[in-house]
Amino acid sequence: MRIISGQWRGRKIEFHDAEGLRPTGDRIRETLFNWLQDDLRGAHCLDLFSGSGALGLEAASRGAEMVVMVESNPRTVQQLQSQIARLGARQAVIWQGSALDYLARVDHPFDLVFLDPPFNSDLMDKALATLGATPAINANTRIYLEYPRHREPELPTGWRFDKQKQAGDVGYGLASAA
Repeated sequence: MRIISGQWRGRKIEFHDAEGLRPTGDRIRETLFNWLQDDLRGAHCLDLFSGSGALGLEAASRGAEMVVMVESNPRTVQQLQSQIARLGARQAVIWQGSALDYLARVDHPFDLVFLDPPFNSDLMDKALATLGATPAINANTRIYLEYPRHREPELPTGWRFDKQKQAGDVGYGLASAA
């Protein structure tokens, strides 16, 4: 897997196998970042359930000012730290721990939130409920969701999908808290 565009275009993203790790494929990332192209420069991004780091590193490569990558698996965190150091991605920081714990502590809004938890869990519903009740989002925040194609998540009251697509067994979309 490689970074598609930006400062580190073509650079390889290395990751190890871990339970629930399912990196966002190139085709989906390309569509997502085409949707976001005008919103990335200077953006503050939150990559919950960071995993391979593909979403957060792509955002950093394309001009995001800050990317907070939240990951609970210690081995995955070490690999993310290595990737960040190799790329010289000073705008990317890692928070090791539960995404839900991070959301309980955050005190400022992000411009963009990536929400791509393991498919075989109830973390999407929990994260959406928690995210909707925190200062991590405001009326201008865009939220990317990736989910099993036949299990579209129920968005919190007042949220809406602005764009949605499917690729194979994956559904994905860009939402806002309108």
